[in-house]
Amino acid sequence: MALKQSLRGAISPFIVMDVMRAANAREKEGKAVYHLEVGQPGTPAPRKVREAAAKALESDLIGYTNAMGIDPLREAIAGHYKTKFGMSVDPARVCVASGSSSIFVLAFLAAFDAGDRVAMAAPGYPAYHNILSALGIDTINLPAGPETHYQPTVQMLLDLDEPVDGLIVASPSNPAGSMIDVETYRELATYCRENGIRLISDEIYQGISFGDVAECTALEFGDEAIIINSFSKYFSMTGWRLGWAIVPPDLMRVVECLQQNLFISAPALSQLAAVAAFDCEDELQANIAAYARNREILLDGLPKAGFTKFAPADGAFYLYADVRDLTNDSEAFCKQMLEETGVATTPGTDFDRMRGKGYVRFSFAHSEDTMIGAVKALQNWKR
Repeated sequence: MALKQSLRGAISPFIVMDVMRAANAREKEGKAVYHLEVGQPGTPAPRKVREAAAKALESDLIGYTNAMGIDPLREAIAGHYKTKFGMSVDPARVCVASGSSSIFVLAFLAAFDAGDRVAMAAPGYPAYHNILSALGIDTINLPAGPETHYQPTVQMLLDLDEPVDGLIVASPSNPAGSMIDVETYRELATYCRENGIRLISDEIYQGISFGDVAECTALEFGDEAIIINSFSKYFSMTGWRLGWAIVPPDLMRVVECLQQNLFISAPALSQLAAVAAFDCEDELQANIAAYARNREILLDGLPKAGFTKFAPADGAFYLYADVRDLTNDSEAFCKQMLEETGVATTPGTDFDRMRGKGYVRFSFAHSEDTMIGAVKALQNWKR
């Protein structure tokens, strides 16, 4: 007799990880690979972070910490909002966790019940759907495009047949790289507050922007939203698996109990090292300048390879390309691209189940040499 399998585990794959596996396999064969698939900085953690980690290994127990994180790090995160946005944040509201991925689990469990409805823009980060689905929460796609700057709007919520319990907003967004302007975000936050909708603000690419839209945080519009951020992107600490949330006052104890039982605490070594991350601005800004150069290389070179239509790349390190004039099957197209050019990219089906077959995401987080090599390979590609 077959053993039972939970339906909660029957979620879609994270396609970009499948692409990365195929690219790594090609690399092992000694073939050229240009990694434009994964949103992972091509730079290591800042020097002071690495030095702090080495010191902690010599002098600290590296054991469990308080469930919500060590006090110096929570205080440093609170101070970050004072420095960047002029906002006072109580360190008690800061929850440090094992990357933003675990924070999504904590946030969704704290805010929603099975059968609730959570809306988000499409295209969007696929793990939103997959985590919510595993928790028995319904996901509602809000088709977004150039007309709304690839972001959700109040009108989209008003047009729904049924009300929703939650809304996820990401700025800068993945995969589009678009940012939401302050007034539009204020309208969304106000609508959510007045209609009992829990706002989840994904701000993990905050700090990586290119000047077209001013940065903001949902904290500016009240205390009801769950603010999610990470050390993975701007701080270039992807593999350290460390992120944080600014938790609404009514959910603080709920999130703490969930963290205690599900994850105990974030990795102690990463926490001890990350305190130094907020004192590395020069090095981090140099990374942003490198991303800006990479962005220009792709925006200049990809059109000469036949890729001409992009979402507005206000921030993050992605170009989301409309390739409907080249293919109606982005997964097959990306597979062929990798096999014939060595350029690894992510099909739009990872981000938009309705329209993704006509889109491809390029990441410019890796080295400048990678961008130059990828552009040259694509320009020479005989499709």
